[in-house]
Amino acid sequence: MTYLDRALALKDKLIAIRRDLHAHPELFFQEVRTAQRVVATLRDLGIECQTGIARTGVVAYLGEGAPRIALRADMDALPIVEANDAPYKSQNPGVMHACGHDAHVAGLLGAAMLLNEDFQQGKLRGSVKLLFQPAEENCGADGKSGGRLMVEEGALDDVDAVAGLHVSSLTASGQVAVRAGAFMAAVDTFEADIIGRGGHGAYPHQSLDPIWLTAQVVNAIYGIVARRMDPTKQGLISVCTINAGTATNIIPEVAHLSGTIRSFDENVRALLHAELQKAFALARAWGGDYKWKLIDGYPATVNDPQMAELARAAAVNLVGAAHVKEAELQMGAEDFSFMARAKPGVFMNLGAKKDDVNRPHHNPIFDIDENVLPTGAALLAETARRFLTRE
Repeated sequence: MTYLDRALALKDKLIAIRRDLHAHPELFFQEVRTAQRVVATLRDLGIECQTGIARTGVVAYLGEGAPRIALRADMDALPIVEANDAPYKSQNPGVMHACGHDAHVAGLLGAAMLLNEDFQQGKLRGSVKLLFQPAEENCGADGKSGGRLMVEEGALDDVDAVAGLHVSSLTASGQVAVRAGAFMAAVDTFEADIIGRGGHGAYPHQSLDPIWLTAQVVNAIYGIVARRMDPTKQGLISVCTINAGTATNIIPEVAHLSGTIRSFDENVRALLHAELQKAFALARAWGGDYKWKLIDGYPATVNDPQMAELARAAAVNLVGAAHVKEAELQMGAEDFSFMARAKPGVFMNLGAKKDDVNRPHHNPIFDIDENVLPTGAALLAETARRFLTRE
């Protein structure tokens, strides 16, 4: 029997776990109840846990010694009011599992059930480290996410590799996607003030309109990728907010803008940062000024080629080659990237489209096909097994 055959017998249990977590979502670094549910489930299996890792995270071991692979699931939810009318609808007002992290936790617990049985029966040697990570969606006051904190606290120091997956609500249910190399983008954020000189809207020549200055700056920003970056590379800068003014006849002093920067290559990332500052400097060319802040986010998620091939083979074994695809580059970001920087890693997508309705991530009607939970559990377990047995 494959892990998928065995995982199908756990389907009702995994769905119950996922629905319980979905009904009780918790924001970043607040995953107290979620962590308690994880600990209770693992202890029922006879697996002891370490809590308080990266504040609210949980770590546990299966087996003993080398080789050792870590499997990771993120636990946090989002500040979204759920619009679904389902029995497992969020009971925490304004908080929702709108990105599938409840499914990730259920899937990793399912993998623990499968692997624990094999370790107990002496079928596996080495060990698997289970990482239940808080705060993937956001960072604490120190600017650090849960994945980054886990790495900094040494949670990956004793492992040889790391694997994780993410459900995709817009991809055919049961389809697995993986690729070697860059997979998900680095994300950085910028905030800026374009400073002019306020005055009466009827006399613009007596002031320096920061909205006009901002128009020049934004035009330059959108020329960076088109004319300042190697066209064979990938990257983007999006201005996502512009705020200025209080009345229709007052030219304001300042215009505020902010946005996001995405890239896959560290050299491109540095170029975008430098060119962005040059674009802001146009405000000074016209007699104004600017202040800006660059907030470093997650690096690009880059899959180790050997780990990607191992995961691909695991997926083909479980769901068949017809259901395993080459993943496309994604401009979305993931703090699994910190783990994949620390140790050879692989991050996969698992299709989980529920019905004919588009239910995008980070949306009030997000939901998944729960039938993929056994597939997720089996895929993590099979990836770990192949790493330990060197298949």
